[in-house]
Amino acid sequence: MTPADESVLAGHLQELRRGTVVVAALASLRTPGYGYALLESLGRAGFEVDANTLYPLLRRLEKQGLLTAEWNTDESRPRKFYRTSTAGEDVLAALRTDWRSLDAAITDLA
Repeated sequence: MTPADESVLAGHLQELRRGTVVVAALASLRTPGYGYALLESLGRAGFEVDANTLYPLLRRLEKQGLLTAEWNTDESRPRKFYRTSTAGEDVLAALRTDWRSLDAAITDLA
């Protein structure tokens, strides 16, 4: 693959991941967690996400009511913990259903 081909592929992979990071965050935050821990767990799972992408996403999902958040001030450095809300669970279920449908459609094209 040429460097130009690799660049094109990298752009498409970034677009694909951008669309799936919401699903990954909602699924992962069924168990409460904070941003940095989510970055690490997604990375370990093979789902690399940049902090500059994740933190604005978490704020947006909270504003949309898909995540709940609370501050933990028990430690020296306060941390904001997120958890998937009931509305977030509903959206996650719908996104997963649509994902499976799209995957089946793409598989059928091959």
